[in-house]
Amino acid sequence: MGPAYISAVRANIPDATLVFDHFHIIKLFNEKLTKLRRDLQREAENGLGKPVLKGIRWLLLKNPDNLDDKRNERQRLDEALKLNEPLATAYYMKEELRNIWHQPDKLCSQNALMNG
Repeated sequence: MGPAYISAVRANIPDATLVFDHFHIIKLFNEKLTKLRRDLQREAENGLGKPVLKGIRWLLLKNPDNLDDKRNERQRLDEALKLNEPLATAYYMKEELRNIWHQPDKLCSQNALMNG
């Protein structure tokens, strides 16, 4: 996904379709989600003087199917998302993006996004 790779492909195989894999797309989105959480945490600490979003980074990045109910991870994540709309929006966008790769074809992916 690097600019050098994209330039090399376009220069040498101009008719090629560039395709990026699931891992790298989700990794980039997770990096943005982590930055957003940090920024929102900083704002909340300045306004409220307490760490409202501390300790949820891994819950945001974790596959929802792997959240541990014995450790109340799902409940903690839900509570954090209820407290912060921008964070909740970004989190649900990540999950919709992750869901694209579970679709059998392009049409199903588009329908899943439209009906998200």
